[in-house]
Amino acid sequence: MSNPDREPFSSTDTDSGRIRAPWERTFEKILTPFEEFIHRQTTGGMVLMVSAILALMLANSGLATTYQHLLHLPAHIGIGDWGIEKSLHHWVNDGLMALFFFVVGLELKREMLVGELANPRHAVLPIVAAIGGMLVPALIYAAFNAGGEGARGWAIPMATDIAFSIGVVALLAGRVPRTLITFLVALAIVDDLGAVVVIALFYTETLALGWLAGAALVLGTMLVLNLAGVRRTMPYFLLAVVLWYALLESGIHATLAGVLGAFTVPARPSYDPARFSQHTRALLARFDASHRPGASILTNDELRAVAQAMGNGAIQVQAPLQRLEHLWNLPVAFLVVPVFALFNAGIPLDFGALATTLTHPVTLGVTLGLVFGKFIGITGTVWLALKLGIGELPTGTRLSQIAGVSLLGGIGFTMSIFIAELGFAAHPDELLMAKTGVLLASLVAGFSGYLWLRLAARAAPPAGV
Repeated sequence: MSNPDREPFSSTDTDSGRIRAPWERTFEKILTPFEEFIHRQTTGGMVLMVSAILALMLANSGLATTYQHLLHLPAHIGIGDWGIEKSLHHWVNDGLMALFFFVVGLELKREMLVGELANPRHAVLPIVAAIGGMLVPALIYAAFNAGGEGARGWAIPMATDIAFSIGVVALLAGRVPRTLITFLVALAIVDDLGAVVVIALFYTETLALGWLAGAALVLGTMLVLNLAGVRRTMPYFLLAVVLWYALLESGIHATLAGVLGAFTVPARPSYDPARFSQHTRALLARFDASHRPGASILTNDELRAVAQAMGNGAIQVQAPLQRLEHLWNLPVAFLVVPVFALFNAGIPLDFGALATTLTHPVTLGVTLGLVFGKFIGITGTVWLALKLGIGELPTGTRLSQIAGVSLLGGIGFTMSIFIAELGFAAHPDELLMAKTGVLLASLVAGFSGYLWLRLAARAAPPAGV
């Protein structure tokens, strides 16, 4: 019997029951490998690396002038007499990066509720590791720059790039325990939270208290929506945009709206999973009873209503936090962060002055802070915590593997460059040195961390060594 829902030239899979468009199989052969590539853990880091390399090439080629012109090209968003005009560079750093911080906030909230940070016994080690991994790099940087023009950059080596560090560990899939990756994610998230606090406290020049009060009012409204059981995501999104604008006008960096807004997103689903299962079974029974062989779903109102109810139920059994994290993960990984790298990693390299650049206090502070500071800070605090009986190593991991992870913590890229842009916005020479240090340190930390973990996997001594 022919299927009434089939359009002309379409076909039905006998195994899956799927109705296919005429060219669907051809496009699947192209799209399926691409989709698999997109969803690999390593891909986000690879795309980020390509963007950074492209930025470096543009900044050191005949297109350098065009590249700089693009960065400073003004863009206006407004309605009537109201509007905001910023350069594309500022729109990326102040606007687009708010989405990055939004995803960071969602990940942090999830980890605190049900992840590695939810269990105090498990959470204490990545927390103290992150604190050590922030303090020691900052101290190393300060040792080179205290009292000098580069002093404002003390927070640059505190950060860890989640995308790059996880991408490197993913290259070692099968050679490192999953719990080690979880530890790195938890550490990087706490690290990002520390960076957010530092940005709010130390990189805010002036405060407009009226706008700050307005931002607090918007944030309070979002919290009320959460407590009132509003689980539709659109109200939170619209209010987050208002929160972003209020923080922008207040003087606090507007990207913090991403983290603050994420914390208000409900983590409670509308449906209890057990009730959802019962409800769906009842809907399936109605679906079967309403289905008439040979009739199209386009003419069967009951069947269409039941299908829509099942779709709505499938959405409501997921927490809004879960839905938003799933929705924004790929756009942030494959659009926001690569565009940020493209607009910020373009460092003009003067090989004639390379020795001067590499020995500049800012470059030395950033490079040594990220590479050695992270290694000493993370490994040292974990070792000390274990000796004091505070926390425990993740299941199946060894201290030698934690040391490898601490090297990967030196990949500061995204957040480090972001803080450098804040600290040295009015000091282009120091900004150039800071970015050079971040790129150099990220390269050294990535390669050394990969080799360390690979060798540690081969050695595989008894746990705890």
